[in-house]
Amino acid sequence: LRPFPSEETTENDDDVYRSLEELADEHDLGEDIYDCVPCEDEGDDIYEDIIRVEVQQPMKMGMTEDDKRNCCLLEIQETEAKYYKTLEDIEKNYMNPLRLVLTPQDMEAIFINLEDLIKVHFSFLRAIDVSMMSGGSSLAKVFLEFKERLLIYGKYCSHMEYAQNTLNHLLANREDVRQKVEECTLKVQDGKFKLQDLLVVPMQRVLKYHLLLKELLSHSSDRPEKQQLKEALEAMQDLAMYINEVKRDKETLKKISEFQSSIENLQVKLEEFGRPKIDGELKVRSIVNHTKQDRYLFLFDKVVIVCKRKGYNYELKEIIELLFHKMTDDPMNNKDIKKWSYGFYLIHLQGKQGFQFFCKTEEMKRKWMEQFEMAMSNIKPEKANANHHNFQMYTFEKTTNCKACRMFLRGTFYQGYLCPKCGAGAHKECLEIIPPCKIGELFHIISSLCQGGPKMVAVQNYHGNPAPPGKPVLTFQIGDVIELLRGDPDSPWWEGRLLQTKKSGYFPSSSVKPCPVDARVSVWFAGNMERQQTDNLLKSHISGTYLIRERPAEAERFAISIKFNEEVKHIKVVEKDNWIHITEAKKFESLLELVEYYQSHSLKESFKQLDTTLKYPYKSRERSTSRTFTRSPVFTPRVIGTAVARYNFAARDMRELSLREGDVVKIYSRIGGDQGWWKGETNGRVGWFPSTYVEEE
Repeated sequence: LRPFPSEETTENDDDVYRSLEELADEHDLGEDIYDCVPCEDEGDDIYEDIIRVEVQQPMKMGMTEDDKRNCCLLEIQETEAKYYKTLEDIEKNYMNPLRLVLTPQDMEAIFINLEDLIKVHFSFLRAIDVSMMSGGSSLAKVFLEFKERLLIYGKYCSHMEYAQNTLNHLLANREDVRQKVEECTLKVQDGKFKLQDLLVVPMQRVLKYHLLLKELLSHSSDRPEKQQLKEALEAMQDLAMYINEVKRDKETLKKISEFQSSIENLQVKLEEFGRPKIDGELKVRSIVNHTKQDRYLFLFDKVVIVCKRKGYNYELKEIIELLFHKMTDDPMNNKDIKKWSYGFYLIHLQGKQGFQFFCKTEEMKRKWMEQFEMAMSNIKPEKANANHHNFQMYTFEKTTNCKACRMFLRGTFYQGYLCPKCGAGAHKECLEIIPPCKIGELFHIISSLCQGGPKMVAVQNYHGNPAPPGKPVLTFQIGDVIELLRGDPDSPWWEGRLLQTKKSGYFPSSSVKPCPVDARVSVWFAGNMERQQTDNLLKSHISGTYLIRERPAEAERFAISIKFNEEVKHIKVVEKDNWIHITEAKKFESLLELVEYYQSHSLKESFKQLDTTLKYPYKSRERSTSRTFTRSPVFTPRVIGTAVARYNFAARDMRELSLREGDVVKIYSRIGGDQGWWKGETNGRVGWFPSTYVEEE
């Protein structure tokens, strides 16, 4: 008789039975909604058959640019006329007869807002015809004027799948409907196309406008309307992205609804917590209760839902708000070869109960931590307070344009960010370029994030005349720096402390202005940061990356932290007798002077084992690629082209790829192009990005 295997043996041997899901996780083979377009090729073929016109034939050799431009103009006009006739055919030969056998609810489910589309395109075609009468030079203006009216395609396209399912269900279960539809089909182009085919055409048409304008623009290089054509092209690209995002959000809300129905005791709507990021089984231990428990987690932008499995459903145990927590790594557990030993912490910012999470594999831990980081960056963007704004993730009830780039805030919920002070809306990637908040500027004085109180600089001498009523006077000279202690924007008198003398008193608010933050400081100063948090931040950067942090509870209130080789080193900054230094041999008058010195002189002057300068400020774009997941050669993608980013784009999800204007992107896939997404790589990361945000080289 053989003994039962030990627990250790069992745990190692059960790798043989690892699920396909785990293996897929290791190679990033998860489902991508970016490259899934139902019946994409079939829909294109149907569209081409229905809308085909003679001018779509390849342009002949020897044609002038004007000839080619005229061909493009004719194609836009004639295909629009053909499309409008198709809409009329659907209304006349399907909608009107089917009202006799279908309920109003079924009619709306199948045809959605087709009647509204017909009204818009009646006016749109007429405007195109008028423009063509004068040579088509005003065609770009027509597209710009109709951009807002074409937004109704968002509803049509997002309900398309439900419309097809409703129609197929009725055809399969009601003989009278099936016969009526067949009778109607014979009246449209001799029955060549089914109703299901025709219903796809509007979605295909609206996503073709930017392609038609792009071709027209390529043959209008010497035309006076070239700039307006560029604007029209960008408008139709923006419209296509908006429609695709509305459709994508519809699918996301469907997924959220499924989560909602499977979680017992849930009294809130999950969609209020943003988009789902990741879900799965983890082991959870609260910092108060040290028992490790099996739990199923649903991570959203704003919260993590902690549940216990109950068959096919889940019992709600905890809702953790991410806004009040920070995430830190637990590198010690990674050394344990047992499963469920790869951990990280979620720590409450005010010292309340925290949590420790354990993952089955190191790869699973990496994915969860990345998704937590992405969620936290969505609710607390780095540039949320840029230019005195206070941007918060927000659901806009009406379609809204970004205050910076003027493009749509896309989707149906949490489309972007709102500053409640001034009402400005913005994309995540546009937060830092939004014009200053006029209301926020007034309160910048009392809400500044400077160390201590906000710093003001004197713009005129003040010697106590006029005197503050019943208050002590603070006198100063032009250029003196004052720490603001109390300052009401509506009051003519503020209280402050002169940094040179530490003397306090009152002075006229008109005699000072906010002290500008030196740009040289902003890239390396991290504010108040704990040692462990600093280690976690710098370990993913390359050697030579550094920051200066505050240590308010320590005798020396500043420290230099630098990544050197594979370790993070910490150096105390000593302030003594009006001098500042890290070694007695070399002293400086200011922290800025010290940093600038060691940017060009090795730290080995003071620490023999630390042969490096302060090379890369941690906020600079020089990042380590050490966290990039290295795949085996079988999964190495093939580069099919390159492109340059025309706009900034901030990823909302770990599957997406953030872009900065000017980034060179390697293109790996255009499969999701119909939904507006391509896959590529830049700055060491791979992901999906909007195809309209780049220009191919």
